[in-house]
Amino acid sequence: MMMQAQLHCLCLFTLYLTTGYGQEGKFSGPLKPMTFSIFEGQGPSQIIFQFKASPLAVTFKLTGETDDIFQIQPDGLLYHNKALDRETRAVHKLQVSALDAHGNTVEGPVPITIEVKDINDNRPVFLQPKYEGSVRQNSRPGKPFMYVNATDLDDPATPNGQLIYQIIMQLPKVNNVMYFQINNKTGAISLTREGSQELDPLKNPFYNLVVSVEDMGGQKEHSFSDSTSVDITVKENIWKAPEPVEIEENSTNPYPIKITQVQWNDPGALYSLVDKEKPSKFPFLIDQEGDIYVTQPLDREEKDAYVFYAVAKDEHGKPLAFPLQIQVKVKDINDNPPTCPSTVTVLEVQENEQIGSSIGTLIAHDMDEENTVNSVLRYRIVDQTPKVPRDGLFLVQTYLGTFQLAVQSLRKRDTPQYNLTVEVSDKDFKTLCFVQINIIDINDQIPIFEKPDYGNLTLPEDTAIGTVILTIQATDADEPHTGSSKILYRITQGDSEGRLEIETDPETNTGYVKVKKPLDFEAVAVHNIVFQAENPEPLVLGVQYNASSSATFRLTVTDVNEAPQFSQQVYQAKVSEDVAKGTKVGNVTAKDPEGLDISYSLRGDKRGWLKIDPVTGEIFSVAPLDREAESLYRVQVVATEVGTHASLSTKHTDFEERVYHIPVRINDGGRPPLEGTVSLPVTFCKCVEDSCFQPAGHMPGIPTVGVTVGVLLTTFLVIGIILAVVFFQIKKNKGQRNVESAQASEVKPLRN
Repeated sequence: MMMQAQLHCLCLFTLYLTTGYGQEGKFSGPLKPMTFSIFEGQGPSQIIFQFKASPLAVTFKLTGETDDIFQIQPDGLLYHNKALDRETRAVHKLQVSALDAHGNTVEGPVPITIEVKDINDNRPVFLQPKYEGSVRQNSRPGKPFMYVNATDLDDPATPNGQLIYQIIMQLPKVNNVMYFQINNKTGAISLTREGSQELDPLKNPFYNLVVSVEDMGGQKEHSFSDSTSVDITVKENIWKAPEPVEIEENSTNPYPIKITQVQWNDPGALYSLVDKEKPSKFPFLIDQEGDIYVTQPLDREEKDAYVFYAVAKDEHGKPLAFPLQIQVKVKDINDNPPTCPSTVTVLEVQENEQIGSSIGTLIAHDMDEENTVNSVLRYRIVDQTPKVPRDGLFLVQTYLGTFQLAVQSLRKRDTPQYNLTVEVSDKDFKTLCFVQINIIDINDQIPIFEKPDYGNLTLPEDTAIGTVILTIQATDADEPHTGSSKILYRITQGDSEGRLEIETDPETNTGYVKVKKPLDFEAVAVHNIVFQAENPEPLVLGVQYNASSSATFRLTVTDVNEAPQFSQQVYQAKVSEDVAKGTKVGNVTAKDPEGLDISYSLRGDKRGWLKIDPVTGEIFSVAPLDREAESLYRVQVVATEVGTHASLSTKHTDFEERVYHIPVRINDGGRPPLEGTVSLPVTFCKCVEDSCFQPAGHMPGIPTVGVTVGVLLTTFLVIGIILAVVFFQIKKNKGQRNVESAQASEVKPLRN
């Protein structure tokens, strides 16, 4: 009966004993080292285990960290008489011994470990009822500027102690946009992207956040929570580009010289300078206080300005914000004297020029900065050789350097040449330049072309710039090697867009017509050119240029299949790395000169992040972007014309009148391309009254011209013999009647 009662009791406690299983999952067993896991908070008198010992044992003894909670009955039944509290003691170390009737130890003591399993019986609590912090405007999004912390006495290894942070309120909340975010596991508060861009202490210098913390890993059911207030002050961003700096060139002050400063919003930033041009020498440095120095004298004439960037990084080498542009202008000093354009400047003047006539200009140079007092030049004639018929025949404009006749016209028989010494000065330096003025004969002869028409020329539109396409020649009977006989060619008609130019050989006056700008079949297919030949010196009164000084030329431009052209060479787009797949990140535009449709494709998309619409040129993301992997991602866009037709043209007109069979190869744009060849028959013939006339050729079964002529002659001979016989017979039989008829016809009117 006693055994039945015990079994019945054990059955009643099955729900509680599940938490008291030993390693073997049994409720009774021999006395040996064991570990039991028991949930905290359970009611008293909860059975843990029934120990069994040898027959000699009559009772059991319990020692160790019992805390007056654990007890054992004489029959070996281990139980606890109070609720366990994991936060008081998480593990109890006990020892159980089996004793005989005399109190002697028969077995043991053996170690028994009681692990108290956690339940969610503690709420999380913030360490402070209120937090205060500050942040600089334009701080990097996602970088923490403060933390909030809460504690929970429950086991952090279980959901009971796993805390989740959340911002539940932001005041003010401008346009319903959150400027702040919190790491839900660490409690780190940082700016959102919108907050980094829009926070402005002049508009809202203070913000208040209500932050909550919740245990159970954020599961709402059976979880506890707490909340706290966070006051945030927005401070002005001090990471700003400084004003442009001016440094006087060739300074003799000791180096390095501090020129400006940058400062990150928080201490501890690591500063560096970056020059995108990567020059061989870079005369600037920055220290770890953000002070920027120039390290050596600068020369404005060598480089008049510098643009570089200041970078701030954290201790891990990651940028804290966008680089700041530093602009340095090198201030000019007057350290360069004027220089002459050449050893001798040669000018010409006709012997009958009037007083005040302009002869020419001496253009001296100064390496100092333009449009400053350091580069303003003054001209003065200090000597004239020879001084015949008198001194002071010329004057020069002080600031322009232009020479004029001062007192009288010149005569070549007095002297054919004058040499002038001219002083050119700025505010500190003086230089002597030499000018030679030649007296030339009057310009009373016009240039005359060797022929009035230079014929026709056909060129493809892709003819290289600089190609000489024609040589022209005119002659002038005035004094050789003077402005009166020198010839300048220009195009007066047929080239309104300036696609051609003419260079003149100064020795021979030969003109070389060259391609200056690309020819364009689509714009102008035929140029009817008119050349004009003129002298740099004005003609004398009464003499004018006429038709002899002009010539014509016809240029025909043939079409060339040109590649499509983009509206710009480089396209840029800024996009956040967290954009959704399928987001449009930009678009490109190209046009085909022939007006064909365009197909777009990408090249160099090594990470497979992008795709392009082949028709519209719109570019989309197709995979997650990763700024840490590629902060600047470059791809190439290829624009390909879609080939729908082709045109065939001739390169000359000297063709034989016959049928030509032209093989044409056609391929597609596939990879690899597929192709085929077709034969295109082309007939060349003379045009007569808008119709094509072509002599008939010999065909099989049709006699040749010689055979046909022989047959016709034989036929005509036979017919002639027959007619002669008939005529002779008629004449013999009716001779008399014919005579009478002939006589009567002289007096009778003719009848139809």
